[in-house]
Amino acid sequence: MAHHDGHRKRLRERMQSGPENLKDYEILELTLGTVLPRGDTKPVAKELLRRFSTLRGVIQAREKDLLAVPGVGPGVVNFLSLLRELIPRYIESGVASRLSLCAPEAVAAMGRERLGHLAHEEVWAAFVNSGNYLISWEKLTRGSLSSIAVNPRDIIERGLLLKASGFVLVHNHPGGNARPSIADLDLTKQLEHAADTMRLRFMDHVIVTDQEAYSIMESCYIHKKAGAFLTKLK
Repeated sequence: MAHHDGHRKRLRERMQSGPENLKDYEILELTLGTVLPRGDTKPVAKELLRRFSTLRGVIQAREKDLLAVPGVGPGVVNFLSLLRELIPRYIESGVASRLSLCAPEAVAAMGRERLGHLAHEEVWAAFVNSGNYLISWEKLTRGSLSSIAVNPRDIIERGLLLKASGFVLVHNHPGGNARPSIADLDLTKQLEHAADTMRLRFMDHVIVTDQEAYSIMESCYIHKKAGAFLTKLK
C-alpha cells in the first residue's frame, strides 16, 4: 500500500465523523481522489489552492491555468468542469422546487453561481408562473467581454411561448462592478414597455458579478454574507 493510501483512509474516517472539520485542502484532496484514485492528491490540492486561493477559485479556474499545475491533467479538468456545472444546478433545482421568486435575492443566488465567474457577458432569464414559481431558467444570448446585444422582442416572445406570467432578466458584468450601465437602464425601460404591452410582468433586471449583485428594479445592491442575502439601499 502506498503511503498516501493510508493517509486518504484516515481522511475518509475523519470525514465520516464530521466533514465540516476538514480543511479546504483536505476536502479538495478527497475530491480529487475520485478522479486520481492511485495518486497522491495532497500536493496537487495544496498547489491548486496556493494558485487559485479558494475552493471557488479552483473550481472556476480556466482550463489552461489548471493544466499548468503539476499533477493536473484532462481528467481533473473535466472533473472540475462537472463540479462547476453541478453547483449552479444544485441551487437552481432548489429554487425550482421550493422557492417563489418574488424577491431579487433568489434569482441573484442562481445568477451569481451560473454567471458571476464568466469572462464574457451572458443574458439569462427566469420565467415564472402566476405564483412566481420557476417555469424555466435559461440562457438567452452570449456576448463579448464588455458588451452584449439583446432584443427585447425575443425575450417577450420566449415568455409567451412558455406561457409565463412574468420574468426576471439576469446578466453579468465580467469587470466586477455590478452597477448598471446606461445601456442596462435603457434595456430595462424597453422591456418594461414591451412586457406591459403584452401583459407580462417584468419583475426585475439583476446584474451579477462573482462577489455581488444589483437589482435595477429595487435600485439596491444584494450582498451575500454569512450564508444569507442582505440588501443595502443606495
